[in-house]
Order: sequence, then C-alpha cells, then structure tokens
Amino acid sequence: MSKVDWPALRKAAVEVMHRAYAPYSKFPVGAAGLVDDGRVVVGCNVENAAYGVVLCAECGMVSQLHATGGGRFVAMACVDADGHPLLPCGRCRQLLWENGGPKMLVDSKDGPLTMAELLPRAFGVEDLEAIAHEH
Repeated sequence: MSKVDWPALRKAAVEVMHRAYAPYSKFPVGAAGLVDDGRVVVGCNVENAAYGVVLCAECGMVSQLHATGGGRFVAMACVDADGHPLLPCGRCRQLLWENGGPKMLVDSKDGPLTMAELLPRAFGVEDLEAIAHEH
C-alpha cells in the first residue's frame, strides 16, 4: 500500500460527518478508512433515544468495509463537527484492531498513531485460538 493521503481521508470523514444523526448529543462524528485494496469506506454516528445503543462512526465504517467486499484497514481518520481529529472510543478500538491489526494507522492531533499504540496488549483472535488449541 502506498503512502496515506491524510488530507483526502480527513475530507471523506468530514463529508460523511455532515450526514450523522446526532439529535441528542449534537456531536456529529465522521470516519473514513483506507482499505488495503485502495478503497475508502466511511461511517457516521447514529444516535438513538436509548443512549446506550448509539452506533459510533467507526461501527458504520467497519460495516461498510464488510458490505463492500471486506479487506483490511490500513489507515483511518475520525473527525468531529469542526473537522478536528478524534480518537476512537474503547469499543471502536477493539473493532479497528480486529479489522486492521496492530500496524493500522489512526489519525490524531499529534499525527498518525498505530493501533498497537492506541490499544496495547489487545485481545484478539490469537487469544481465542490459544484456548481452542488447549481444549
């Protein structure tokens, strides 16, 4: 995979952020991910009156990844209403780990970070396989 075009990824995240459904928090979020085949997939947050069942922008992005053919994430940008980088919440970090792995890059205010930096000692498929081999 070639160099990540961070401005283009942020632009895609900003565009989808404008489609977020955030009537309760008034905090729209957009996410755009670069896939290992060169595609860019996006997602926006979708709130619900039952606050605990909100869908984060990253969840929509992961869903679009699989709905459009799968693959692995190479990089992603997540932005707030002002287009500033946001770091994923804990649940979304786990989703991104599963779909991008430790070397996946995540945009931040201080520059790209790897998933290994954002989620050190992550739980992954290797942990499940280790238990399966013991039984």
